[in-house]
Amino acid sequence: MNDSVELLVKKILEEMVAEKPMAFTPTSPTSSVGVEDYPIAQKHPDWIVVGDNKKFEDITLENVLNGSITSKDLRIKPEILLKQGEIAKAAGREAIEYNFSRAAELTKVPDERVLEIYNALRPYRSSKQELFDIAKELDERYQAKICASFIREAAEHYERRKKLKGDN
Repeated sequence: MNDSVELLVKKILEEMVAEKPMAFTPTSPTSSVGVEDYPIAQKHPDWIVVGDNKKFEDITLENVLNGSITSKDLRIKPEILLKQGEIAKAAGREAIEYNFSRAAELTKVPDERVLEIYNALRPYRSSKQELFDIAKELDERYQAKICASFIREAAEHYERRKKLKGDN
């Protein structure tokens, strides 16, 4: 049973790496990347670092079970999201680059706060000022300029569409 679970986990990880890299940090953040660098896991395995300087090969069922690898080790890092964005831009997909940049900013924001912000963005949940306050927090506390701009734009859009708290 344990062998079959380990084989299944290994197969899933291999498929994930082949399709889209996860939790990677490039070792040379100043180097230029292009379409030829995708997928990073196959083209540049030397870039792959997970958690606190662990290698991708360290992610095994045994290490998960013994606690050597935790969910913290599998969190995606902003550097790799930005590299993925560079690859997307090189492929002519600027909108995807923008999304990767926004996601990279959100890695600085605690998960609980991201969920609170998500809920605040639902129609009729926040006033315009509350959304502007969230944008200011993202700007100043987390240096998440793209996300802050997105929240401000949502506030203006909600005002025009009468989707702010108290409008219903």
